[in-house]
Amino acid sequence: MEIGKDLVAASATPLVLAILGEGESWGYAIIKRVGELSGGEIEWTDGMLYPLLHRLERNEWVEAKWGKSETGRKRKYYRLTDQGLEELANHKRQWEVVDSALRDVWMSALDPAPRPA
Repeated sequence: MEIGKDLVAASATPLVLAILGEGESWGYAIIKRVGELSGGEIEWTDGMLYPLLHRLERNEWVEAKWGKSETGRKRKYYRLTDQGLEELANHKRQWEVVDSALRDVWMSALDPAPRPA
């Protein structure tokens, strides 16, 4: 199944915020986690992730710092700020409303009972 670009774009910020809500991470690990969470259905590239991380930094929802990986290579680590945690909660509430509305309309749209004219 191919997930449309609009839906991928709309879900990008809440996904990254939620992943960073699990704890500090770095770019490649975030991309891998998105793949895990979606059962391999969503595949991100560096070109999609890093502009988003930079925007989240500008919004002060995410902080970045340079550190070393287990192999000693330099790696940029990202973590949520207090503002980012608040924004994560806000996005969660918004998606819960959207999810509920879609479930309701899909149930009525797919209901085999005839609908009044």
